[in-house]
Amino acid sequence: MSGVQQVEIGKDEGGMRLDRWFKVHFPGLGFGHLQKLLRSGQVRVDGGRAKADTRVQAGQMVRIPPLEVDRKGNENLTAHSLRSTGDGEALSQMLIYEDPKVYVFNKPAGLAVQGGSGVNRHVDGMLEAWRNKKGEKPRLVHRIDRDTSGVLVVARTRQAAVKLTEAFRARDTKKTYWALVKGVPKKPEGRISTWLVKEQTPDGDRMRVAKHGEPDSDHAVSNYRLIEQAATNLSWLEMEPYTGRTHQLRVHAAHIGCPIIGDPKYFEADQNWEFPGGLQKRLHLHARRIVIPHPDGGRIDVTAPLPPHMRQSWNLLGFDEASAEDAQ
Repeated sequence: MSGVQQVEIGKDEGGMRLDRWFKVHFPGLGFGHLQKLLRSGQVRVDGGRAKADTRVQAGQMVRIPPLEVDRKGNENLTAHSLRSTGDGEALSQMLIYEDPKVYVFNKPAGLAVQGGSGVNRHVDGMLEAWRNKKGEKPRLVHRIDRDTSGVLVVARTRQAAVKLTEAFRARDTKKTYWALVKGVPKKPEGRISTWLVKEQTPDGDRMRVAKHGEPDSDHAVSNYRLIEQAATNLSWLEMEPYTGRTHQLRVHAAHIGCPIIGDPKYFEADQNWEFPGGLQKRLHLHARRIVIPHPDGGRIDVTAPLPPHMRQSWNLLGFDEASAEDAQ
């Protein structure tokens, strides 16, 4: 990160210790380094000097000097890099937001949310390390695919879990995903509405577009818009699922003729299409942002940095993350 920043304390962060606030927003910054920045006056709150145990208040501005760590999460975090890390420390590295009721993690691609066949480590099991003094374990309130990276909301209390789960059921949430896909959609933005049915295959469960009224099928709706494209070969799509079916965005991207790069289940290409050099053959689907009602009122709005393999692809293709805002 270069240059001095002025960062506003969020409305849900009032009362948090300054050192804990830095841990949430700059997890790569060591405590000793923060202490030096505070003693030298390089870190200030509303223009004044502060200490590590200073309690910040919503709306205050924190002066952040140039740091050699990224804000809000370690962008080099991968499931592989966490392999030998203890569960509690791994969760700390993934954490991008917290308050007394909610955690939000930036889950790396390749890490399962829950256990299953052949799954040795998963977020649900790791949360055992963060039981509170009352013995309460943080609770999952939604899921994302193992190979999909990005925002994962976890409730810290039973009451918070009830309210957050209800928000997902009532579709009172806005989930935004970024995807790199083959080709360019015919329309720059649109709505995809299909029926999906789950089928058992030798490679595991697979979703198929079904006919209306087909037994065991569920309605699925997604919105998308084109952000940037690389010639006619690749596109950067922003996708928003209205419903929450298994593999929904992956199936819908393939349904409009633009399967997601690196998708082992739904990517199909003709014999003349070549996988672009320099891109990793990993799923290029990232849960970029979530906006959800907070259990105590107001809304949480959290954005997760791209995972390393997608950031590499964005750099190779010359995609600018600011384009997502410009396209709105």
